[in-house]
Amino acid sequence: MTEALTLLSFGDAGWGDQIAMGVVVTVTLALATLPFGLTLGFLIALAKLSDEPSLKAAANIFTTIFRGLPELLTLFLVYFGIQIGVQELAKLLDLNFTIEINSFVAGMAALAVVFSSYASEAFLSAFRGISKGQYEGGYALGISKGLTMRLIIVPQLIRLALPALGNLWLILLKDTALVSVIGLADVIRQTGIAARVTKEPFLFFSIACGIYLVLAVISSFGLARIERWSKRGEASR
Repeated sequence: MTEALTLLSFGDAGWGDQIAMGVVVTVTLALATLPFGLTLGFLIALAKLSDEPSLKAAANIFTTIFRGLPELLTLFLVYFGIQIGVQELAKLLDLNFTIEINSFVAGMAALAVVFSSYASEAFLSAFRGISKGQYEGGYALGISKGLTMRLIIVPQLIRLALPALGNLWLILLKDTALVSVIGLADVIRQTGIAARVTKEPFLFFSIACGIYLVLAVISSFGLARIERWSKRGEASR
C-alpha cells in the first residue's frame, strides 16, 4: 500500500504530476471538440432538412461515412492523411516544404467529425419533434426566419435533443482515449508509460478506470442540471 501511494504521489518520487496533466489534456480535448461537433452536427441536420437535393445527399454521405468508420481509423485518416495530402499537393505545385499536424488538433478534428455525424441525427429527431405551427406562428408575427430559428426553434431544439447529446458527450469523453496512439499525452498514454516503467500495469490502469468513471459521474450531474434548466419553463407552467 505504501509503495502504491509513493508511485501515485506528486513530485519526483511518483507519477501524480504526469497523470494529473493527462487528465487536463483529456478534459481539454473533449471540451475543445464539443462546440465544433455541435455546430457541425446542427449544420448537417439543417442540410438534411433542406429542399436542395445535392445538399441533402452530401449530408447523408458525410454521416454514413463517419458513422460507419471506426473512430480509430478516422483518427488515422485525419492525422496521416492530411499530412500526406498536403505534401503531395506541394509536390504538384513544385513547392519545397513539409507539414506536421499537431496531434491535439488532429484528435480534435477527428473526434469532431465523428461526434457531429451522430449529433446531426439527434438534432434531426429534435427538429421533427417541433410542429410546423411553431414556424408559422413566428412568421405570422412578422419575425424573420433567422430570428424564428434563434428565438423559437433553437430553445425547443436543445431541450428535445439534450438527452441524446448528453449520451454523445459521455461517448466523446471516452473516445479521447484514442488520441494516445498518435502521441498525445492524455490519461491513457500517461498511465501506460507509468505502467511500463514501474511494471505495475494493474495499479495504473485501475487509476485510469477510476479517472474516467469520476469524469462520467461529474458529467452526469452536470447534464442533469442542464436538463433541469432547459425544462424550467415547463415547471413554471
